[in-house]
Amino acid sequence: MKVAIPSNSGKVDDHFGHCEYFMVYTTNDNKEIIREELIASPNGCGCKSDIVGKLSNIGVKVMLAGNIGGGAVNTLSSHGIAVIRGCSGDTKNVLNEWLQGNIKDNGELCQEHEHHHEHIHEHRHEHGNTN
Repeated sequence: MKVAIPSNSGKVDDHFGHCEYFMVYTTNDNKEIIREELIASPNGCGCKSDIVGKLSNIGVKVMLAGNIGGGAVNTLSSHGIAVIRGCSGDTKNVLNEWLQGNIKDNGELCQEHEHHHEHIHEHRHEHGNTN
């Protein structure tokens, strides 16, 4: 199974859309890590980039994330990638804890991210009517 983790300096990044890179771990049936890949993060907002398609194309089935917005969760889910929110700490430790059944999805969405998108939309709308 392939599991992706939005990362920064070896730790789970607290914001999916602006992480430094994605660590992708391949595990075997014995819950052992058999391969590690580093996938560069796109510039800008993660949920509006092609990163989810890239992760899906290489076989990622699970995203272990810190904070993540609803748009990203929906996009990941539509590509068959399950999202586990509320993760923090060293990426390998988080992966191993999840593999042992010790980490469950906390169900929380990043509200700051959602507000940021609303603000941009309102800001553009206001400027669009100033001609």
